[in-house]
Amino acid sequence: MNIEVIKEFVMQNWLVIVVALIILFFVLNVVKTMLKWAIAIIIIAALLIYSGISIEQIKQTVTDVQSSTMDTLKKEATSIMLKEASKATYAAGKNGEFTITSPNVELKGSTKSDKVDVTFRGISVGEWKLDNDTIRTFVEQAQKNKTAPAS
Repeated sequence: MNIEVIKEFVMQNWLVIVVALIILFFVLNVVKTMLKWAIAIIIIAALLIYSGISIEQIKQTVTDVQSSTMDTLKKEATSIMLKEASKATYAAGKNGEFTITSPNVELKGSTKSDKVDVTFRGISVGEWKLDNDTIRTFVEQAQKNKTAPAS
């Protein structure tokens, strides 16, 4: 490859390269499975074959990668919930609020609501409905394990 061509590409597409590197850094630090390497390869390949893509297309790609990453995080969180249910602790708070914690997952919710806020390895993965069997099992197991007052 010609060095001048590479320099010109970097100068014209520095923003795309920075966005790709940020996404790549995020994926490599958050996703802890073989999937992270697949996503990393896709990002690098997309960057290498990139040419003439508009800002709207970049936004769509970032949204797609973000959505894919969040889906992966949700699947991992669900899997970890099943594995860590026996280690989960249930802390009841005021007005029916509760917090369930395990080594990698934290759920916060209220007995008055059918939704809980889920945090996986310190990263919020959104609000999930309690109609999911895995979450319901996680909550029930945590209630059986230990009940402590919430702080």
